[in-house]
Amino acid sequence: MALFNRVTIVGLGLIGGSVGMAVKRRRLARRVVGFSRRPATLQRAKRCGVIDAGTTDLHRAVRDADLVILATPVDTIVPLARRAASFMSAGSILTDVGSTKETIVRALEGRLPRGIAFVGAHPLAGSERSGIATARTDLFRGSVCIVTATSRTNRRALERVRRLWQTLARHVLVMQPARHDRLLAQVSHLPHMVAFCLVAAAGDEALAIAPRSFLDATRVAKSDPWLWESIFLSNRAHVTAAMKRFERQWQMLRARLAWTDRPALHRFLVSAKSKRDALD
Repeated sequence: MALFNRVTIVGLGLIGGSVGMAVKRRRLARRVVGFSRRPATLQRAKRCGVIDAGTTDLHRAVRDADLVILATPVDTIVPLARRAASFMSAGSILTDVGSTKETIVRALEGRLPRGIAFVGAHPLAGSERSGIATARTDLFRGSVCIVTATSRTNRRALERVRRLWQTLARHVLVMQPARHDRLLAQVSHLPHMVAFCLVAAAGDEALAIAPRSFLDATRVAKSDPWLWESIFLSNRAHVTAAMKRFERQWQMLRARLAWTDRPALHRFLVSAKSKRDALD
């Protein structure tokens, strides 16, 4: 059953492309339209079944949509949202899939033209790869999506966005934008930063014999640097706090090695292993 008449996806990379595929496969919209600056991307998206139609004209892309999904880097979402909203009809909804939420929600919620609602969202799914060629229909299957809510959030729009993601993902969590950013800094943004640091810290001679464990631990360091630069900077307060938490653990571990405190080292490793095992 269609939840929307027309859905427009702005940005047809891994996430935007996968949203389009999933929405079409589950028939959640009668028509899916894509916006990209590159005609070649639109042509490929149509061939791959991501969209029904596409355009390089933002006005044409969003003017008849009842839901517009912004799937672009986090530092472009606010200006794109303001521009898109100026072309949208009253009663329509803007949402996004950005990896940070507090700055975006504060800038947009209740600040768009009358009758246009904004609801922040972040599906916790992705890959180190990017581009329309990497889009997958099943990218969100079994995943969690966080939808943000504040005292200013339009409840009808919130429910419609929540229903969309309830269909595409395994579970939807609704939380305040600041809580989202604090938690994601610890379990997504910091791990990416650590992966980049691990690669940077390894010498060329060591990298030449890097085992599978190193490749697994640093897989996300293959991610788009421009994309992650924007994420780190837009969530820098929470990322910095997460780094300080990590540094405390790192310094504790280093001290136990320096003191050859084997029992304490063992307890540390057992505790960490237990926490990781519980995630499975």
